[in-house]
Amino acid sequence: MFGLLEQNVLGRRCVWVNGAVIVGAGPSGLAVSACLREQGIPFVVVERADCIASLWQKRTYDRLKLHLPKKFCQLPKLPFPEEYPEYPNRKQFITYLENYAEKFGIEPQFNESVESAKYDEMCGVWRVKTVSTLPGSIQSETEFICQMLVVATGENAEGVVPEIEGLEEFSREVIHAKDYKSGEKYDGKKVLVVGCGNSGMEVSLDLSNHNAKPSMVVRSAVHVLPREIFGKSTFDLAMMLMKWLPLWLVDKLLLILAFFVLGNTQNYGIKRPSLGPLQLKNNHGKTPVLDIGALEKIRSGAIKVVSEIKRFHRDSVELINGEILEIDSVVLATGYRSNVPNWLQDNVLFGKDGFPKREFCNGWKGKRGLYAAGFTRRGLAGASIDAIKISQDIGIVWKQELNHKKKESSNS
Repeated sequence: MFGLLEQNVLGRRCVWVNGAVIVGAGPSGLAVSACLREQGIPFVVVERADCIASLWQKRTYDRLKLHLPKKFCQLPKLPFPEEYPEYPNRKQFITYLENYAEKFGIEPQFNESVESAKYDEMCGVWRVKTVSTLPGSIQSETEFICQMLVVATGENAEGVVPEIEGLEEFSREVIHAKDYKSGEKYDGKKVLVVGCGNSGMEVSLDLSNHNAKPSMVVRSAVHVLPREIFGKSTFDLAMMLMKWLPLWLVDKLLLILAFFVLGNTQNYGIKRPSLGPLQLKNNHGKTPVLDIGALEKIRSGAIKVVSEIKRFHRDSVELINGEILEIDSVVLATGYRSNVPNWLQDNVLFGKDGFPKREFCNGWKGKRGLYAAGFTRRGLAGASIDAIKISQDIGIVWKQELNHKKKESSNS
């Protein structure tokens, strides 16, 4: 990688990056890298795992497919192959990302976990300290020093495990959805799925397809929309309508169409929020569920919808309505969170929740060369928009510095 200067100081490896340090080698980090590469701007990508897109490679279930059509999920400067289906599966998406990294010569420094990142006021640089996570090796420290830092660790860095009374007393298997791979080993077993978002619905569907007996805990209201309406992507339809109609009216139309396709979801124990699906996404970042077959399983009784949990017992769970269910396993489809507050020492761009404080259009840029990629709550499309804006901004700074250096050398 060009633009690097390396030396050892007091036993710690110090690397000066004459460009940007990008933390995270997921889709967001790769997209920023590709856009910088196209401009000839040097960068280093540090990644705590041993591969790109570790969330997709190691923490997703086998049957996962992109929820949106591929045209909304491709990264900048490289469309999906034409032969890919409208909704690429997990393996196809990973292959796409690997080809993306190869095309743009992106070679992350793997097994480097960021311990801290702090702006040095005196020197005017970011100091990013990492620790080697390579199994079996001596733990070594590295300090990357740069003027531009891109946080691309994503919205889903860590699985959220809620505090539920008695959960530690439950004697059988409890896993987070990030560790769920397939329903194959759950044949005939009673599985409690906690959560009814896209992950909860899909895990429940997969369990049912493998002859398990899933019960899905619906703790709050959620919008369930068909993935397609009359053969057209619901998301694509919404984007088209928003060009001509106000958001509230598009929400009304989507809910009317969803009623005709799916029926009244409240009849199956799934209440809808008071805000429409698009308004809820824009205001609170809550994504509607795009149904790919789970609702039909709920109608038939293959997936049982149950009320909120009161507490767990040794081999059962007690619901708030007094019902007690004997269960063999628990899958916590309870969401993910950002891990940025654990390592980034900055209280200007990011809030305590690990997300930028400012709204979607302005949340990508902080002060002193700090950037955020992939925290828009708008999926891969939002990450791509961030990457383009960030690379353009870094490009302007980079050109200004080059021109300044040229003037200095000519004057001398």
